Amino acid sequence: MDITPEMINNLAHLSRLEFSEAEKRSIGADLQKIVAFVEKLQELDTHGVMPLLHISDAANVLRNDELGGSVTRGEALMNAPVKDEAFFKVPKVIKK
Repeated sequence: MDITPEMINNLAHLSRLEFSEAEKRSIGADLQKIVAFVEKLQELDTHGVMPLLHISDAANVLRNDELGGSVTRGEALMNAPVKDEAFFKVPKVIKK
């Protein structure tokens, strides 16, 4: 399969990216190498080989949720650069 400039332009359009001509040539060369590698892999005989779902047999080992201690409001506000009696104060980020 050959990678054409039209294919690269279409991929750039679909991904909403803009590339210079030099970048398009570089991307085309990289894509051609990827396609060649995949075509080479297709030559392998995989009959009788089960699909690999996970790299290892290990399953997720999760810890149990345990109720633990917490900090008081005063401790939480202790290092706040700007605060009032009970709350952190932050700069306004939404302007109406």
